[in-house]
Amino acid sequence: MKKFSLTTKILATVATVSAAASVAGLGTFASFTSSTSASAVVSSGTVTVALGATGASTNRLTVNASGIAPGDTIQRSVDLLNSGSLDFGSVTLTTSASPSSLLDTDATNGLQMTIEKCSTAWTEAGTSPAFTYTCGGTTTTVLSSRAVVGSNLALTGLSSLTSGGSDKLRVTLTLPSAAGNTFQNLSSTLSYSFTATQRNATNK
Repeated sequence: MKKFSLTTKILATVATVSAAASVAGLGTFASFTSSTSASAVVSSGTVTVALGATGASTNRLTVNASGIAPGDTIQRSVDLLNSGSLDFGSVTLTTSASPSSLLDTDATNGLQMTIEKCSTAWTEAGTSPAFTYTCGGTTTTVLSSRAVVGSNLALTGLSSLTSGGSDKLRVTLTLPSAAGNTFQNLSSTLSYSFTATQRNATNK
C-alpha cells in the first residue's frame, strides 16, 4: 500500500483551498446602482358633533318644565355644531326617558316633539323656564311632529353637515289636548343624544 507523507497532504490541502477561492472569484463583479425616494404625510380627520354652551339660548335642553297641562307647549333652543374637520353624512337623534312615565310611553296622548331650525339666531322671550322663540329669518322643519321618545331619528336639512357649520334649533314639546286624567301628577326625565356619522368615503 502506497503511503503519503505529511508534506504531500499539506500541499493537497493548499491546492484545494486555492481552487475554491479561484472559483468563488469568478462570481464577484461590480455594478452601477441608482435610488430615489419620496415621502408624504397622511393624517385622519375628526368627526365631532357638539351642542352650544349650556345656560344660554345656545342650549336650553337642560331647563326643566313643571306643572304642564293638556295643550301646553315647552320650547327649548339649542345650537347643533360640527366642530370637527370632516363633513357629516348624517345626524340622528335618540331620545329616552329615565325615570319614565305615561308622559313618554303613550305615543298618542303623551308628549309630542317637533324640531325646527332658523336661518338666523332665534329671538328668545319669556322668563325661565317658560321660554318662547321667534325666527326673524326662514324656519325649516328638521324633525316632524312625533312621539317624544325615539331611536336614531334622522334630522334633515342641516347646515351642520358641513365642517364648521351650525344649526339654530328649536325643540318644541306639546302635551296633546286629548291627554286625560291619567296624565296628572306624572314626571319623566328626558335625555337627548345626537349622533353624527362621517360623510361618504372619497378619493384624497
